[in-house]
Amino acid sequence: MEHSSGPGGKLNLMNGALQARPKPQAREQWSNKLEFLLAVAGHIIGLGNVWRFPYLCYKNGGGAFFVPYVLFLFTCGIPLFFLETSLGQFTSQGGITCWRKICPLFEGLGYGSQVVVLYTGVYYIIILAWAFLYLFSSFSSELPWASCNNYWNTENCKELSKSNITEYSPEKSTSPVIEFWERRILGLSEGIEQIGNVRWDLALCLLLAWIICYFCVWKGVKSTGKVVYFTATFPYLMLVVLLVRGLTLPGAKNGIIFYLYPDPTRLKDPQVWMDAGSQIFYSYGVCTGVLTALGSYNKYENNCYRDCVYLCLLNSLTSFVAGFAIFSVLGFMAYEQGMDISMVAESGPGLAFIAYPRAVALMPLPQLWAIFFFIMIIFLGLDSEFVYHEALVTAISDMYPSFFQIGHRLTVISVCNFFVFLFHSQGGLYVFQLFDYYACSGMTLLTFAILQSICVGWIYGADRLYDSIEDMIGYRPWPFMKCCWKYLTPAICTGTFIFSLVKYTPLKFNNVYEYPWWGYAIGGFFTLSSTLLVPLWMIYLVGTTPGSMFRGRDWVRSIFLDGTCLTWQNHSDPSLSWRGLLFTEIERKFQHKGPVLMFIYKLVPLMFKTWLRLCDEHHVMVKC
Repeated sequence: MEHSSGPGGKLNLMNGALQARPKPQAREQWSNKLEFLLAVAGHIIGLGNVWRFPYLCYKNGGGAFFVPYVLFLFTCGIPLFFLETSLGQFTSQGGITCWRKICPLFEGLGYGSQVVVLYTGVYYIIILAWAFLYLFSSFSSELPWASCNNYWNTENCKELSKSNITEYSPEKSTSPVIEFWERRILGLSEGIEQIGNVRWDLALCLLLAWIICYFCVWKGVKSTGKVVYFTATFPYLMLVVLLVRGLTLPGAKNGIIFYLYPDPTRLKDPQVWMDAGSQIFYSYGVCTGVLTALGSYNKYENNCYRDCVYLCLLNSLTSFVAGFAIFSVLGFMAYEQGMDISMVAESGPGLAFIAYPRAVALMPLPQLWAIFFFIMIIFLGLDSEFVYHEALVTAISDMYPSFFQIGHRLTVISVCNFFVFLFHSQGGLYVFQLFDYYACSGMTLLTFAILQSICVGWIYGADRLYDSIEDMIGYRPWPFMKCCWKYLTPAICTGTFIFSLVKYTPLKFNNVYEYPWWGYAIGGFFTLSSTLLVPLWMIYLVGTTPGSMFRGRDWVRSIFLDGTCLTWQNHSDPSLSWRGLLFTEIERKFQHKGPVLMFIYKLVPLMFKTWLRLCDEHHVMVKC
């Protein structure tokens, strides 16, 4: 039994006593626009800009790689980026409950994306632990990976220099930087079957990274918004310092030429287009719900359209400039050792923890440049890491607002990082590569991109979202964005998804070690654990929604459209049957859409009416 208690809320009558129902807390907001911009910039401008884009550009035809890259940027990257950010700002909800308001049938997209966020957070926290250990190792009189005079070195260790480069054989010798990475940092075992012991120095670095991340998000956007002033800008300072230093080194010009020299013939290779698409999804952080969570803390009138365009251009520009900083140093290393630059160019962890450390060891004052580089890596990873945590906490808090308040952020982060110690065992790198290849799979993100484009473009309605955006920012965005949501983005993502399936090859560690069958089974579980949540949620919702799909419009409405959405509000006539309602919706969707879609508009109702008539004849359907 309830009694009114005035404007503040209601009173519940329980056990003869009146108890005040707690008021829902007002949603937090960024203190100003700059905090939002820096938080998003810190999220999207990360390790992929430094250790992935430059290598892909060099590998796939230099300057010619920008052709597919720009195509994917404007047809998939920016439209999806804007879609997710505006969705969060309009609904003021995180990555799960925003879909509940837009289309309950697709709420599984939110659950699946949060699993990907959890996996990606694990991925970044491991890299942070490695980077911290490298940073601490840089504070020494001599860089420990610069010579073979350490206790972890083997008799096969050979320092690279011009004097002995002709005697160096990768089959018979190893470099000190590789031995430092495999024997000192990782203590690498022979395979995933030999997990071995935990590397406690790495575990302590992991604990340090975890503590820093917690204090970055412990007060929600109030703390995150202040931290990003430093964490999002300091990497740019380090990048500029490394860029200036790299361009002044001998051999830097050759590295830049390798980076940008165009080879148009590479555009004939479909793999080049696949790499461009995967880099857009990897770098822009789309289809994970993070942008939705960050956008949900915006003021309703914020011009998210302009913000998204500027942030996307900044992200791509940063990737381009980072290539100069990386390849100028790699060109110097190739010059110093008398090697071809193709022998030293790497991507991913191989660049951050092998190639670049080897290069700085050849510079004057190597400790200084190593410290600068690993500080940059730490801040790039730290930004992404705590924003992933913030997005995950936001999604859970919006689902259970009465329990998951700020005080429970420690619980969420603890659960997220509980099993990460497995990655810091002697066989941890094998688990990490398996995790990277399958858990953070590009095919999963492509699937989510296709589904959310269909959901917003066709079910909720791109025009309706445009109406909502116009209400927020005061004008309608460029119509090309709507065209991408409905046609270009799902079509291109579907083609890329099919090609990735055709080109799929099982993971091999260092292209040599083959995982056991159960290793690939674990990898498959990582991929399916996020992707399958979408159809499983659809089945669950259909099975648990009261009523029958044959009984009326309330069932259809509850499955596809939440009552808070704009989609069905224009049909306020209670006497209108659900059949008439559905036909009215179909007519509205397809009118003025050209001859092909008009034919579909005529055909679909005809088929549907035939199905209804058959159902009525067999007494399957009851009229509303």
